[in-house]
Amino acid sequence: MLEFNNLVKHFNSVIALDGMSFAVPPGQVYGFLGPNGAGKTTAMRAVFGLIELDAGTVEWNSREISLVDKKHFGYMPEERGLYPKMRILDHLVYLARLHGIDRVQAVKRAHRLIEQLQIQGGASGKIEALSLGNRQRCQIAATLIHEPELIVLDEPFSGLDPISVEAVRNILTDQANSGKTVLFSSHQLEVVEDFCESVAIVDHGRVIVADRVENLTKSSASLVVKVKEDPNGEYLKSIKGLSVTKGNDGSLQVEILDGASPQDILFAAIRAGTLEKYEFARKPLSSVFKAAISSANSATETV
Repeated sequence: MLEFNNLVKHFNSVIALDGMSFAVPPGQVYGFLGPNGAGKTTAMRAVFGLIELDAGTVEWNSREISLVDKKHFGYMPEERGLYPKMRILDHLVYLARLHGIDRVQAVKRAHRLIEQLQIQGGASGKIEALSLGNRQRCQIAATLIHEPELIVLDEPFSGLDPISVEAVRNILTDQANSGKTVLFSSHQLEVVEDFCESVAIVDHGRVIVADRVENLTKSSASLVVKVKEDPNGEYLKSIKGLSVTKGNDGSLQVEILDGASPQDILFAAIRAGTLEKYEFARKPLSSVFKAAISSANSATETV
């Protein structure tokens, strides 16, 4: 587990980290979200000792991070760094060898990553001939070549087309499923919502929300209901304070405006006939993000 404990960092008069705390468990892909300047990159750099904190600690498995630990970490920074004149295979093998991996194993891993990430040009292609998206995939391969236990990526989906996003998403999911700890920052909230189990939303160097995506997007004020014998929802007309719209699959989207409760709707639906669907609707993660940032900013202005 990766833990950020009350991180504080000032750059002259700028407060980059202001008591940031959250934990990233192993075995899942964890999204790190926030507007530009929220402190995401600074926090990720602190994991690798690339900045000196003013206060707080970053811990790995409940202890201070050691040099030995860092050898088992993988980091893709905001500023990408590849050698453009090298062949893709040679580049990946070179990086693997720096981590102490023997050449035979390094070549095998490099070929596997090139295939998994669908890097155009293959093993013999040169870095400089790659498109932006393929360079990004190659950078991710470079991050994973030594099979790190912790994977930290700063905007890994930036500049990727949908096919590239899918390839990167699949390999990060595979890494998490194998027990690795995966943390990445992104502004592409639809991608985050699609495959992250949990997220931390930060602003002005503080965590304002940290929870499972399932919990954050669940709406207690909106339901999806379907009754076989009454697809038009006549049974709902006796309940005040509802806004009802019909979905493409015949279910009803019921928004609770005032006065009613989910239990009122459930009991009315059961009395009306066979209940085929009754579930809380989901809010887009983008709505959760905007509301959290807006609330945090309002609180800051009030103080």
